[in-house]
Amino acid sequence: MDLILRPGTADDAAECGRICYEAFAGIAGEHAFPPDFPSPDVGVAVIEGALTHPGFYSVVAELDGRIVGSNFLDERSAVVGVGPITVDPGVQNAGVGRRLMRDVMERADERGAPGIRLLQTGYHNRSFSLYVSLGFVHRATVACVQGPPIGRPMPGYTVREATDADLGACNDVCRQVHGVDRGGEVADGLKQGTARVVERAGRVTGYATDLAFFAHAVGETTPDLQALIAAAPQFAGPGILVPVRDSVLLRWCLSNGLKVVQLMSLMTIGLYNEPDGAYLPSILY
Repeated sequence: MDLILRPGTADDAAECGRICYEAFAGIAGEHAFPPDFPSPDVGVAVIEGALTHPGFYSVVAELDGRIVGSNFLDERSAVVGVGPITVDPGVQNAGVGRRLMRDVMERADERGAPGIRLLQTGYHNRSFSLYVSLGFVHRATVACVQGPPIGRPMPGYTVREATDADLGACNDVCRQVHGVDRGGEVADGLKQGTARVVERAGRVTGYATDLAFFAHAVGETTPDLQALIAAAPQFAGPGILVPVRDSVLLRWCLSNGLKVVQLMSLMTIGLYNEPDGAYLPSILY
């Protein structure tokens, strides 16, 4: 197999996006789950965004001159996140995914990243086995939940649009909960106008870069996250990711009309601090 790995470019978006959609849709269909990406256009948009963002490292796999897969590393913060990784359905289980994973792991090592994280689809046993064999450790099971917006303010909590002046406070909350900040992602949320903060007694006690599949949230307490979720106008993409161990938050989501779409695994290599607070990971970590 004459497999070549090379950096991705914007010109790869259409083909890599098509593969991304077909790969996820094929695996989901085999297990009777809805696809993470509802159409090829959405797959192309996601891949194009990663290929053109300066905070993402990209690698494309070619077999005999034909693109057969891609992978990405979110380098916007100190701890890096993997994905989306996709392989053309016609060449899956031939070692392409392992090569793509080793490439981004080597990249993380070269830049001295203290830790690598990813989210793995719970029903896909092959990818789980691959990540374990590469050294990843299962840290948490998370539920992808989706449904209509709750639209109910919580007394004592103020949710508002975040501003540039909130970046420091957001980073402080994240360091308090995770031991590291995710300032690069918060900065993107500020630019896109999707970032929100929650205040309690006039102090920022949590934030969300968005309430979406590709966004994360952090709060000092579970009610801080409940306030952010309750104020969201929608839950973009397949939904938000709620750690199953936070049974209070998950039960609250279910009691407010949200439903579990699927279960996923948060997996890590390197630095990992047991969260001291409440959080919602993104699909990248």
